[in-house]
Amino acid sequence: MVAIFKEHHHSITVRGVLKRASLNNMMCSVFGREYRLDSLNNEVEQLRALVDEGYDLLGTLNWTDHLPWLSDFDPQKIRCRCSNLLPKVNRFVSRIIAEHRLPTGAVETRDFVDVLLSLQGPDKLTDADMIAVLWEMIFRGTDTVAVLIEWILARMALHPDVQSRVQDELNKVVGKSRDVDESDISSLVYLQAVVKEVLRLHPPGPLLSWARLAMTDTTIDGYHVPAGTTAMVNMWAIARDPDLWADPLEFIPERFVAKDGDMEFSVLGSDLRLAPFGSGRRTCPGKNLGLTTVTFWVATLLHEFEWVPCDDITVDLSEILGLSCEMANPLTVKLQPRRP
Repeated sequence: MVAIFKEHHHSITVRGVLKRASLNNMMCSVFGREYRLDSLNNEVEQLRALVDEGYDLLGTLNWTDHLPWLSDFDPQKIRCRCSNLLPKVNRFVSRIIAEHRLPTGAVETRDFVDVLLSLQGPDKLTDADMIAVLWEMIFRGTDTVAVLIEWILARMALHPDVQSRVQDELNKVVGKSRDVDESDISSLVYLQAVVKEVLRLHPPGPLLSWARLAMTDTTIDGYHVPAGTTAMVNMWAIARDPDLWADPLEFIPERFVAKDGDMEFSVLGSDLRLAPFGSGRRTCPGKNLGLTTVTFWVATLLHEFEWVPCDDITVDLSEILGLSCEMANPLTVKLQPRRP
């Protein structure tokens, strides 16, 4: 990924690179496959198309959810598209599972498919269950990482003082003679605060992505919620509530830097003022991996480059809401190398 950015440092739109890198990272972790980011691969392009179609379907307002009498007509062709997508996903993932079952005779690094195949007894999964688990990991873990990193880099380009402070911290912790290592992350306190502040202002899943269905009639805070009601948590609104946050619309990473004696602010679900990964037993199972990946990649990119707005293209923080909350206009910046 760094090599691609170095080749196009005069001006580059970062979204495509980040999404390819994120997909490749998940393919490596889940399926044990790794590809070059600077070349096309049919398998990667096929999976990218499946993920994009799934995101588009889930991010579309389905009128039949609100007007059930329309369901027989499928006016938006959502049911038809879902029916076409499902067998494609099943074929794609089933083929990779079948390849993992073939004996190779070589000692290879185990990936997540191997772990699932090794389960025995009551933990053993059917192929259908494995497909569901593997697809969920790929689908949920690909775009969210890329979306969040794009927002962070946009903020760095708009706030050079914050970017400079992060890079000063990188100079002290890492230095310029070596690459960033994952073990450095715990020492990059200010960078972690920057990531949390971007999660507050630009949560990739502003409605915590998945809706919940009321199974019975209930009452919440005096409001009657009938059975069958779809409910969502609006984390975007909570994270901008002036009753909870001082200057909620301002980008202030320092709010997440723990003072002496204070506990670190967790974004993993224990504090509901900012729970971008959800909370409770339905919390995102990949939250630790996702947060570590984002922090490590951002540390690497800020260690290697200074991120500067282009002269003729402004950094626009307008949002577009689908399944994720992306920048409406993809980020295009200039890069200035920081290391020889």
